[in-house]
Amino acid sequence: MKRKIRLLPALVWGYVIWSLLPVVIAVAFSFNDGRSRSVWQGFSFRWWFGDPYGSVFHDAAMRQSIVNSLVLAISTMVIVVPLGITLAIGAHRIRGKSSTAVQGLTSVPLVTPEIVVGAALLITFTRLLSGIPLGYPAQVLGNVTFSVASVVVIVRARLVSIGSSFEDAARDLGATRLQAVRFVLMPMLWPSIMASLVVVFATVIDDFVITSFLSAGVDSQTVPLRIYSSVRGGVARTA
Repeated sequence: MKRKIRLLPALVWGYVIWSLLPVVIAVAFSFNDGRSRSVWQGFSFRWWFGDPYGSVFHDAAMRQSIVNSLVLAISTMVIVVPLGITLAIGAHRIRGKSSTAVQGLTSVPLVTPEIVVGAALLITFTRLLSGIPLGYPAQVLGNVTFSVASVVVIVRARLVSIGSSFEDAARDLGATRLQAVRFVLMPMLWPSIMASLVVVFATVIDDFVITSFLSAGVDSQTVPLRIYSSVRGGVARTA
């Protein structure tokens, strides 16, 4: 039994290292002084802002795409996390068959291929909700639709582990339902809230499919779209 317990952390850390190693290598070589992507030629900020022709921050289109990515990720995060927390608390308190139905509905975006979600959102915003223009507004709503399920799953898992005893104790001591949620439940949900913020931010800033479906052109390009367009038209040095 002890051997199995010791093996589990080793497997987890092995998976984490295996997942992050390519990212670490890619980031490290972005500081390489030469053009090689396999041979280290010295540390330099050349490809970030040192080279007036090939660095990231000397490319106006790349700078704008970075701003677009950050604005989109932060906007989505600010909307989807409170919404997901509210849905998770409501779904957790529903009992019976309704609880199963709500859980199934919130899980649909997680099991639906992203390209299907993107195509469905594009049709919705161009034919059914034509008042919402493509670009930033549609991209925010699209990413909110896709990301809210992740927040619900994370927060609801925490609610299950907490149970109802703490809220019941607060109610017995004279707290209203709102006070029990605000002063007892929310502080205990803080780890899951922080995890939700990180997951949503990382998901949106890295998203390609939904963001590309709902893009309105160059002005709404995010970093993944900018890199794709650069590679498609010929490998750019900043990409």
